[in-house]
Amino acid sequence: MNYESIIPTGQATGILPVDDGKLSPITVIGNEAIRPTFDEGCIKQALNSRRAPGVSKVVLNPDAHCGYGAPVGSVLVSPTHIYPGPVGVDIKCSMSLLQLDLPAEAVADKRTRRAIINAIMDRSPTGTGRGQRHAKKGRPVSPLAGRAALTQGVSAWVCDDLGIPEHWAKRCEDAFHVGHDGSQAALEARLQQHEAGVFKENFGFKVNQLGSYGGGNHFGECEVVEVAGNNRARRAAEVFGLRDGHVAFLSHCGSRGIGAALADIHFKGMLKKFQEWNIPLPGNDRQLVYAPLGSPEANAYLDDLALGANFATVNHLLINALVLEAFQEVIPGIKGDLVYFISHNIARQEVVDNTLQWVHRKGATRAFPAGHHALKETPFFDTGHPILLPGNPRDGSSVMVAEPGAEKSCYSVNHGAGRRMSRTAATKTLNQTEIDTRFVEQDILTNCRQYPIDEAPDAYKNFGDVLDSVKQAGLATEVAKLRARFVIKDGDKADD
Repeated sequence: MNYESIIPTGQATGILPVDDGKLSPITVIGNEAIRPTFDEGCIKQALNSRRAPGVSKVVLNPDAHCGYGAPVGSVLVSPTHIYPGPVGVDIKCSMSLLQLDLPAEAVADKRTRRAIINAIMDRSPTGTGRGQRHAKKGRPVSPLAGRAALTQGVSAWVCDDLGIPEHWAKRCEDAFHVGHDGSQAALEARLQQHEAGVFKENFGFKVNQLGSYGGGNHFGECEVVEVAGNNRARRAAEVFGLRDGHVAFLSHCGSRGIGAALADIHFKGMLKKFQEWNIPLPGNDRQLVYAPLGSPEANAYLDDLALGANFATVNHLLINALVLEAFQEVIPGIKGDLVYFISHNIARQEVVDNTLQWVHRKGATRAFPAGHHALKETPFFDTGHPILLPGNPRDGSSVMVAEPGAEKSCYSVNHGAGRRMSRTAATKTLNQTEIDTRFVEQDILTNCRQYPIDEAPDAYKNFGDVLDSVKQAGLATEVAKLRARFVIKDGDKADD
């Protein structure tokens, strides 16, 4: 099957039938321009995911493309099973946005931007094997702080020890995660096992990756905020803490080597169980292993998911604290505050069809609108929470807010533009000189001698078409555009 099997139900919505109607169809979000970007591999992974045991719903977002078992840019819902693949290798890969009280003209000068880039690099190195030990002005992370980050998330103690403003915890989708039984004790016990096992030789090295980006599609990006002109957008921007015409900083990264190591345990461990018990894999895909909820395998995975998610949360907030410090080194006296931190590789328990189910978001972002019950104790109950959608440096990024229509996608939207070509194809097809020339023409600086060709804007789908799909489907509306002024990247293989 290919994208032509999608039956349109609206301007940017459709369904993908499964097994001649024996199972409920896959919900597809994407307009006429986007649907052809769902290649056969993506469609096959979506169908395999829908046919998998215990799965009640699958959603394809407009950025969807082939991933690890399930498409990146998809949502998988189950009341009875947990799936590592539809979470991904980089547990709780996420976005965060820091708003500064710095007017855009303050970073117009290239020398100022270059000085800020250097100050950030002194604190938050890039590269898959690099961390605070490689940062001249970083914050060494003790084993005690590392354990607390993994088991507590952004607790008051962790914030105090690492120099993170404690009130930023209220600006997180989830400030902390607990174990399979709802306790922190389960995480402490699980971490003790890992310190005697998988982390025995390198725990100190891995926890010192806190406050660093890693490689591949992860980045930090200096932005200028452009709030939309309508009253609703201006009200939401005020609640979010966005400042029109001012500088902000957008970050994309996850749980680094810790999360990857934890995920690997379960892909290998569950696959071994499937082989021992001679259980068929969904679509014969070894990346779609699963465990029934309540089983020892599911409990262990949920504990490790929480450990990795807590690490990712602290990683982001420490990066933002270090970025703020770097700006202040170059421009003394400025202030900044966290707008939001939100994940796009996570499984969370949420109410779907009046039932508590596990919602797996693989390259998909939560989108709760105003009045949603889960936002009742947050600053965003009357507006909906911020949705941070990275596009690319050339075409900009977006801050959105959900509409009630997001219910049709299990309250989820895309996590970005989504790849339209593989890294290998991008390297073979795109022109390095043209890529770097366009950055110069748009006056966008980078920390790279050459921008990574496999991360070039043209390696991704048209961000305008992706955003149009979200708006036309009634999932979300735009609050502000973000225009890049400089980019922090690394050319290493992607962590996720």
